[in-house]
Amino acid sequence: MNRYVAVEGIDGAGKSTLARDLVTALRQRGHTVTAVREPGGTPAGEAIREIVLGRTSELQNWTEALLFAAARAQLAATVVAPALERGDIVVTDRSYYSSLAYQGAGRGLGVDIVRTVNEAGLRGVVPGVIVLLRIDAEGGLAREDERDRISVEGVDLQRRVAAAYDALAAAEPERFVVVDATRPLSEIVAEVVTVLERRW
Repeated sequence: MNRYVAVEGIDGAGKSTLARDLVTALRQRGHTVTAVREPGGTPAGEAIREIVLGRTSELQNWTEALLFAAARAQLAATVVAPALERGDIVVTDRSYYSSLAYQGAGRGLGVDIVRTVNEAGLRGVVPGVIVLLRIDAEGGLAREDERDRISVEGVDLQRRVAAAYDALAAAEPERFVVVDATRPLSEIVAEVVTVLERRW
């Protein structure tokens, strides 16, 4: 199994915080870690991030999906693949599973076609482990200090996305590590590090 780890979950689940602390914990244990985020991580990706998450953008659903896929393809080719080839662990805040859940299911575009579009651009550079932070939609949104263009749409979208993540985890249990996002962060980090080192 490759050492490419994605932290996933609905808005407000704590993905960025866990990804940051997971990187720190792995480095403290002697691992070389490359940290990335989606969308972003490259100049092109950061520019796309401003478009897809900015509150002033008005995007059609497929425009949104394709922009996410474009940013992701650039990141995979120029940052993630070279890091994995060097032997690094790569930890990402979101991955193409976000598009499966948000655009595929949440937007109703279809999980299978969104997967096909993304995998064409990723060319096999996909996470080996998905850490899914599970929290209910109301609880996740209540945690958010600032809302982006997607989270501002409210609880119904987040409920659909949460259900999609659960379905993905059930379909790919060998890839997913599902954790309760309401637990103390230190407990979650320790559990995930243990699971990762055991798998590797």
